[in-house]
Amino acid sequence: MNLLVLALAPVVIIAAYIYFRDKYEKEPLRLLFFALLAGGLTVIPILFLEGFLDRFTLQFPGLLSAAWKAFVVAAFSEELFKYLALYLLIWKSPEFNEKFDGIVYATYVSLGFAAVENVLYVMDGGLSTGLMRAVTAVPAHAIFGITMGFYFGLARFYEKEQKKLKQKALLLPLVLHGIYDFILFTEIAWLTIVFVGFVVYLYVSGLKRMRELSKQSIYNTDYNLLNDKLGKSK
Repeated sequence: MNLLVLALAPVVIIAAYIYFRDKYEKEPLRLLFFALLAGGLTVIPILFLEGFLDRFTLQFPGLLSAAWKAFVVAAFSEELFKYLALYLLIWKSPEFNEKFDGIVYATYVSLGFAAVENVLYVMDGGLSTGLMRAVTAVPAHAIFGITMGFYFGLARFYEKEQKKLKQKALLLPLVLHGIYDFILFTEIAWLTIVFVGFVVYLYVSGLKRMRELSKQSIYNTDYNLLNDKLGKSK
């Protein structure tokens, strides 16, 4: 029971943080629950795809094997199905009415996946695994979701650049996820320093993207008034 609480605690904390950061117009709890559920259910097709792709890992020597496993087996499989779940859930939803919503729903989908994955890892690895993943893997999944949602939110409201932004919504989280896993899969000791630096970068970039889209909320009267004044002054 204690391990289950440890596994789910970081997911609950980050979910609550994202919910309260959505300060101008809260999303319906029902839809957020479905986002978590959809993310959790992605584990099923992901396991099948990862199992298939992992068969080819031994075909690659040395670091190429780590790269295949990181970027293709793990990152491609997981980010693809998270993206599909996000798209099917909210792309045509009337609740998706501002850019920041993309971040909220994408992060909740990612957290749904992270919750199931973390329970499996922590139940197997114990307390030390749970503590380590609480500050690394779970926040990393959330930040992959923030990155996906950032570009997904922009894609919804910039029709001329929609195709390119949708591609970024899938590819950039995939690349970040791949780098994260590749550093771990190499098992090279000195890359621990790189890993710590990369995790810090993920935190900083994620918070920056959240601030940017939160500021641009259609319900942020200060931002909209400023834009109106700037527009009239031109």
